Amino acid sequence: MNFLENIHAVFRLIKANKVRSFLTMLGIMIGIMSVIVVLSAGAGAQSLILNQIKSMGSDLLGVLPGKSDENGPPATAFGSVITTLKYEDAKKLTDGSYPHLMAAAVYVKGRDTVSYESENTDTNFVGTNADYLLVEDTGVAQGRFFDEDEEKTMERVAVLGSEVADVLFKNIDPLGKKIKIKKTTFRVIGIMKKRGVSGFENQDNQLFIPVSTAQKVLLGIDYVSFMRLKVDNADNINDAQNYVTTRLRELHNIDDPEKDDFSVRSMASGIETFTNITNALKMFLTFIAAIALLVGGIGIMNIMLAAVEERTREIGLRKAVGAKSRHIVVQFLVETVMITFLGGLCGIILGIFISWSIAKVAQYLGYDWDMIVSWSSIILATMVSVGIGLLFGVAPAKRASRLDPIEALRYE
Repeated sequence: MNFLENIHAVFRLIKANKVRSFLTMLGIMIGIMSVIVVLSAGAGAQSLILNQIKSMGSDLLGVLPGKSDENGPPATAFGSVITTLKYEDAKKLTDGSYPHLMAAAVYVKGRDTVSYESENTDTNFVGTNADYLLVEDTGVAQGRFFDEDEEKTMERVAVLGSEVADVLFKNIDPLGKKIKIKKTTFRVIGIMKKRGVSGFENQDNQLFIPVSTAQKVLLGIDYVSFMRLKVDNADNINDAQNYVTTRLRELHNIDDPEKDDFSVRSMASGIETFTNITNALKMFLTFIAAIALLVGGIGIMNIMLAAVEERTREIGLRKAVGAKSRHIVVQFLVETVMITFLGGLCGIILGIFISWSIAKVAQYLGYDWDMIVSWSSIILATMVSVGIGLLFGVAPAKRASRLDPIEALRYE
């Protein structure tokens, strides 16, 4: 029986045993589908993270409390609360001593119910300063943003994101109206321009208040969670990063760099760090998904071993009329490889469809998620499915080839 005849025989076998053939392929289908989806979702998530970082601009420096390794995230990324960064640090960094730093925005955040008369919504409030508009490269659509004097006097004023304004005020003009956050009354002085999702957050579903008010009135703290510094030109970003690092050590009385209580990152270093983290995560998830391929391969071997038992008389007859052991080996290997190949092909199609669905849902929710299914992952999945067929088909094929034709013909 030549190779083409073996393939035709496989299709006849699959057609005659549809349910068993489907169950045989199922493990490989799930395994290949899982690998495709994990690789695609990992690449999509990576693109989301990098796109979000890039959307914040290449002329920004981020300063977070807590020391971190150059190649790893700062301690605050793991949920640690570190209180070493102050609003005064931002003011002194932008006091004019270094001409390339244009502005510094500080941030503290909280979440609570915001209400206006009978309307209310749970949303994030952001305590920041007047430089926020310049650093974030945004503006107000109505009214105005608060100024430095209102920060100093802890004024109860608020600027609403567009979605918060829509929920609370519907078709009413919000300017001048009074809202409540944590039972504290604030006067609405502005509505922000629509920004969508940026920096991993929906910028329209939050409101902004003076940082001093957020610290003293709502949160009861004296530190800031992080700050962003705007540099006049992206070409000066490395020099500015060195200046900020040196200046913060002076302000915090730090002589030994190993005792730094802050981390200064440029967007470029942030991109590199997150790329390394997401690459490691993708490799780990791919390894987990590959376990399904191993399970599927073992299932195929068991089913093919059972097939040898069922077809003992057929094997004996073929050997009796002149078939060599190598012909039997090739027959069963071709069957196993074809079954795993077809299962892998179905898995690839399902994996691409699920990956496309994930991307569309993420895009519908407003995330900058790219649909990525590389040819390398498809080729790899195809080669893996064929390889599993060869690997786990050897034992059944060898067992079939060793059957004695006379004993096989007597088999009941």
